[in-house]
Amino acid sequence: MKLFSIKGVLLLFFISQCLVSRVAVCEEDELDEEEEEGAVEEEGGERPIEEEEASDKTTSPDADTIILFTKPPGTTNLELPAGQITEFLVGFTNKGDQEMVLDHVEASLRYPMDFTYHIQNFSAIAYNKVVKSKQEATVAYSFIPADAFAGRPIGLVINLQYRDSFGNMFIDPVFNETVQIVEFDEGFDTETFFMYITLGGTVVLLLFLGYNYLAGGSKKKAGSSRRSAVETGTGKDDDVDYEWIPKSSLRTPGSGKTSPRQRKNRGAGSDTD
Repeated sequence: MKLFSIKGVLLLFFISQCLVSRVAVCEEDELDEEEEEGAVEEEGGERPIEEEEASDKTTSPDADTIILFTKPPGTTNLELPAGQITEFLVGFTNKGDQEMVLDHVEASLRYPMDFTYHIQNFSAIAYNKVVKSKQEATVAYSFIPADAFAGRPIGLVINLQYRDSFGNMFIDPVFNETVQIVEFDEGFDTETFFMYITLGGTVVLLLFLGYNYLAGGSKKKAGSSRRSAVETGTGKDDDVDYEWIPKSSLRTPGSGKTSPRQRKNRGAGSDTD
């Protein structure tokens, strides 16, 4: 009985120790999980601050920008002609106490569903223009959308890169919207104009050839009629009355050529007379 009681006490002690250790382990695990969740919440709470700081660093609080499309004028309809030049002006205002330098302007066409996907990139124009404190500056830029984008919505991104006197670089997206690329409608179609000119020239040429053909046929008929009139007029000798004409005045063909004997007779006859 004593042995059984001692073994039972030891067994109960061992079980109680195991239970205490498991409870301690569970509490430690719960504390670790709470600490990890707290760390995650702290990290989640700090991320927006970092993102806000990063977004604030892309532009300077001492600078203001504005864009104005000059060709085509205005941006209310957000339509750009395909294959035609598009021009705009970017106005920059330095509100700070230090001077700033406008580095360059770049533009690109993006996929409208994902602006990170570039469809057409345009050349960046470098200006290196110094803008002093409390002053303004304006730069011009132009590009030509491809004809293949006609009739499609396209994302247009225009960025202005500048820096301050401390060398800090800033990028200001002065335009970041979806525009409609439309077909350019010319008020005067040159192809149609030249087609009409070609048709008109062909008609004039046909009329000229027809007139020459008809005029040539009429001339031939007139010439043939004149020839027939001359031939009939010279051939009708029976209409001439030769009775009242002296026979000495009539000469037959070849009568102008007389022999010497006839000439002598004529000369003798004239002497006797």
